[in-house]
Amino acid sequence: MLVDSHCHLDFPELAADIDQVLARMRENDVAQALCISVTLENWPRVRDLALRYPNLHATVGVHPDERDVEEPTVQRLVQLAGTPKVVAIGETGLDYYRQSGDTDWQRARFRTHIRAARECSKPLVIHTRAAAADTLAIMREEKASEVGGVMHCFTESWDVAEAAMEQGFHISFSGIVTFKNAGELKDVARRVPLERLLVETDAPYLAPVPFRGKRNEPAYVRHVATYIAELKITTIHDIESMTSGNFSSLFKVKL
Repeated sequence: MLVDSHCHLDFPELAADIDQVLARMRENDVAQALCISVTLENWPRVRDLALRYPNLHATVGVHPDERDVEEPTVQRLVQLAGTPKVVAIGETGLDYYRQSGDTDWQRARFRTHIRAARECSKPLVIHTRAAAADTLAIMREEKASEVGGVMHCFTESWDVAEAAMEQGFHISFSGIVTFKNAGELKDVARRVPLERLLVETDAPYLAPVPFRGKRNEPAYVRHVATYIAELKITTIHDIESMTSGNFSSLFKVKL
């Protein structure tokens, strides 16, 4: 049994045929999935999916790439985090890759999410791209280690992974780890201890080999897990058991 620890089933690419997407999950023994919030305006779509389907869960947060949207406050995030099936705060973090000029607003928003997570005692789902040093520094300053969480769709170096794990965070790998040019990331995947490992799709994006370039979906997390098993010279059963157990413990979800 596997769990997709990060996907966007409310996005139009997947929502249009959600029943078929969930059926393919079952066929591939992907038991549960975590649906990730990226704006408060569209959060009700994420919430409704989680409430409608027993094997789906939700987060609440505002992605660091999103501008001209409702800006979250600690109070607002904590309020929404009290909704049934909401198991984490995020997707939050820093992304300097797509943003230029002033990024103070990103850092302020990230701090808001960490403070909300600490107040409601829920883990964080963190996105970082071209911003690892600032991401780790803010995590330390805001005591993100008090709640822990996951560095999702990890693409950084081993040093960054190690620093995040020292703060109590898990490392989650997506289909990127299967890409031919992801040599350094493959090495990181080999080194991350099984007890800190999660797998995800980030669907509808980043489909793993052999589906690269096509629409991604939670069923394909099996290809990520199988590839990591090969990298770590272990069995798919071990990856299934450990990543599902890690998901259950981190997000306090019964599998």
